[in-house]
Amino acid sequence: MYVRPTTIDEAIGVLASQGGRILAGGTDFFPGQGDRPVVGPVLDISALDALKGIRIAADGIRIGAGTTWSTIAGAAELPPAFDALRAAAREVGGWQIQNAGTIAGNLCNASPAADGVPPLLALDASVELMGPAGRRVLPLDQFILGPRRTALAPDEIMVAILVPPPPAAARSRFIKLGARRYLVISIVMVAAELTLDAAGRVANARVAVGSCSAVARRLPALEQALVGAPAASGLAALVEPAHLAPLQPIDDVRATATYRRDAALTLVGRALDACLTESAAMEPARA
Repeated sequence: MYVRPTTIDEAIGVLASQGGRILAGGTDFFPGQGDRPVVGPVLDISALDALKGIRIAADGIRIGAGTTWSTIAGAAELPPAFDALRAAAREVGGWQIQNAGTIAGNLCNASPAADGVPPLLALDASVELMGPAGRRVLPLDQFILGPRRTALAPDEIMVAILVPPPPAAARSRFIKLGARRYLVISIVMVAAELTLDAAGRVANARVAVGSCSAVARRLPALEQALVGAPAASGLAALVEPAHLAPLQPIDDVRATATYRRDAALTLVGRALDACLTESAAMEPARA
């Protein structure tokens, strides 16, 4: 069975009554099939216009679940705190993937190397879910439970990503380390967001690291240590190995756990110092 609803209520009704796998951009769905035929009901939500677009309001920024990475990368109206997310959007595969792939698909696929997750964690993002029981909102770090595992119920659809209004002075950067320049799964990636006070000290910091754990992780001890630090001479020197305690890197075909941990230490420092530059990150930084 293949169903392509045109309203969210219709989509939820189909899931509740018949179940099925959700298809949006298809950039993870079809590669995940391999050579196997598609079996079971498929709910194609690509026609749900209510899931698309970016809305900026006084109470925060709402990114529709069906918004493509190309749209996010080109969203010049987003404040500087979103520079890391916009940079990450340019790293999700090639242009064809960015034109079709959606932000919710990236989150629901729940890969440890999902490019969108660290910047959204640094933005303190939540996800909005809808099902027969109504609407619920979960912090992103409570939604992604592990590799390919999320808190999405079988009869729910992710409808939006919600970000609280960032301070006007907040700046963010995204750095990705891979084996080549483009079209690569990351070895380590880091997103950092900083806000400085009038005296040039760190008023708020959020740092998230991906590809170094089963799910991307914030570094709360580092964030706390940064608050109050003078930024004039840079912040990289304040990053210590103990700050990476939440990470649990593994050995795989792309890198060893030891290399990942060492690289993460370096990239976190670089991302923090990059947040102190005046110019916006129009291109993703590289290790």
